[in-house]
Amino acid sequence: MIPARLRLGVNIDHVATIRNARGGDHPDPVRAAQIVAAVGGDGITAHLREDRRHIRDEDIARIQAATDLPLNFEMAAADEMVEFALRHKPHAACIVPERREERTTEGGLDAAGQHNRLAPIVSRLSDAGIRVSLFIAPEIRQLEAAMRLGAPVVEFHTGEYAHAEGEARAVELKRIADMAALAVVNGIEPHAGHGLTYDNVQPVAAIPQLAELNIGHYLIGEAIFTGLEHAVRRMRDLMDDAR
Repeated sequence: MIPARLRLGVNIDHVATIRNARGGDHPDPVRAAQIVAAVGGDGITAHLREDRRHIRDEDIARIQAATDLPLNFEMAAADEMVEFALRHKPHAACIVPERREERTTEGGLDAAGQHNRLAPIVSRLSDAGIRVSLFIAPEIRQLEAAMRLGAPVVEFHTGEYAHAEGEARAVELKRIADMAALAVVNGIEPHAGHGLTYDNVQPVAAIPQLAELNIGHYLIGEAIFTGLEHAVRRMRDLMDDAR
C-alpha cells in the first residue's frame, strides 16, 4: 500500500551526544522528543549503542513516558539489546550494523550474510509485538534476505545517494526507488534515511512507495542555528512539497 503521507521520524541521538560531551543532564533528549511531538513529527528514533556514546539506558523509558509518538529503537543484533527491547517494548526496533570504531552507522546491515544470527532476533521481537525493521542497502540481495527473515519493514541506507554527485546520484536514487517499489510488491513497508538534508531530501521524498524518512544529525545541526522547531518544520514542508 502506498502511503498517503510520508512520515518524518526524527533521530535525537545527537542531542545526547552534546549532553554527554560535558556530562550532566543538559541538553536533554527528552525535551527534544517533546518539541518534535509539538511541531508535528511522526516518530522518535533513538539508537542505544553498546558503548552508550549518546543515548543512555534511562533515556529510553523517559522518552517513552514524555511523548505519545512511536519510538523507533535502533539497536545492534546483540543479545543485550534484544533483552533491553523486550523489557521496554518500543513501537519498532530497527536492527542496524554497529562497530565501536565508527563515528556513525556506516552502510547497511548484511541481512543476507547474517541470516542465522538475525532470524531468532526477528522472531523474538516480532512475537513481543515489536515491529522489526532492517537497516539495509538498497540492494536486491539484502531485500530478498529481509523477505526470508519475515521483516515487515526495511529502512534503506541513503548514505551513498547523499554523498554522490551528478549522474552517480541519479543512479543511487534509482536504486532506492526500484527497491522501494519491489519492497511494496512483496508486502514490506520501505523507509529511508542517512545523510538526508534540506538540499537532497526532496528527490527521495518524492519516491511514492516510501512510507517514512528518519533524519537526525542534520536536523540537530540545523537546530543549533535556527532551533529544533524551525528545523523540523522546514524538513516537514520540503517533504510535503515533494509529494
